[in-house]
Amino acid sequence: MTEVLSQDEIDQLLTAINAGDTEPEVFKPAADTRKIKIYDFKRPDKFSKEQIRTVSIMHETFARLTTTALSAQLRAMVHVHVASVDQLTYEEFIRSIPTPTTLAVINMDPLKGNAILEIDPAITFSIIERLFGGPGEGTKSQHELTDIESAVMEGIVVRILGNMREAWAQVIDLRPRLGQIDTNPQFAQIVPPTEMVVLVTLETKIGEVEGMMNFCIPYLTIEPIIGKLSTQFWFSSVHRGTTPENLNLLKEKLANVDVSVIAEIGSIQVPIRDVLGLRAGDVVRLNNVRAGDAFSLNIGNKTKFLCRPGIIGKKVAVQIIKKTEELEKEEFEELTAEGEEAL
Repeated sequence: MTEVLSQDEIDQLLTAINAGDTEPEVFKPAADTRKIKIYDFKRPDKFSKEQIRTVSIMHETFARLTTTALSAQLRAMVHVHVASVDQLTYEEFIRSIPTPTTLAVINMDPLKGNAILEIDPAITFSIIERLFGGPGEGTKSQHELTDIESAVMEGIVVRILGNMREAWAQVIDLRPRLGQIDTNPQFAQIVPPTEMVVLVTLETKIGEVEGMMNFCIPYLTIEPIIGKLSTQFWFSSVHRGTTPENLNLLKEKLANVDVSVIAEIGSIQVPIRDVLGLRAGDVVRLNNVRAGDAFSLNIGNKTKFLCRPGIIGKKVAVQIIKKTEELEKEEFEELTAEGEEAL
């Protein structure tokens, strides 16, 4: 805290200066400690650090899913991970990628506009060679994709887009669709050259071949959900997990899962010698089972229903009578009623 001089002290100081006993201190301007940040109005930053971090987290999930999908499809060791997430102009992105390359124009429904998934030529030709039965070492020659090679890459991109939908599920029910595949970056003008984009660079390795996959999303496309790209919203949505979008996505994925359904008449333990001696016409008496009793209908390894045997056309069938939960409820009510009567 600055010390305040009294009037007597001020008078003594002025007297000493006039008498020449002391020299006035040389004035030194205070050092300017402010940090100056250069801001380019032609290249404005539209994404905050927190939003960039959230985009990185989302695509780390996308990278893991893509690693699994490509490993299974190519039958090779594949590794995909997020190398960087940056914001730059669309012109800078177009200038940074080689020609020719694989440029997939992606429709980001329900968001407006398109995005671009660029796959390095080394990765592209390694995938094509692997799917055609080769070792997957790629090729050093650069050429535009043939019609057959384009069709192959379309299938790969469509498979990758399914992973993208799952990775974005906590933010929006994204339904990305492949529009077209180009090889010349100059033909893929989805936004003006000065428009800002977020660029997700995915380092990809297939066997011994290394390259990059770049996912370019314009700010105009992602602007409607920019408020959801925060760490707080991301983790709250992950822990919440009961939104209608999440439940619908979960139901959609479970709808195609195959499970075993077994109608069990009964059970009995017999020695293996008796099993080996069974012949057509032999009768096996089951424990505690009488003619006309209902069967147990098992889903997986759990009993879920009671059923009766029957025939539909020329096929054997069962008719479901009731759920086992309903049966347990009835038994519980009967036991409760008996207990009340005893009291």
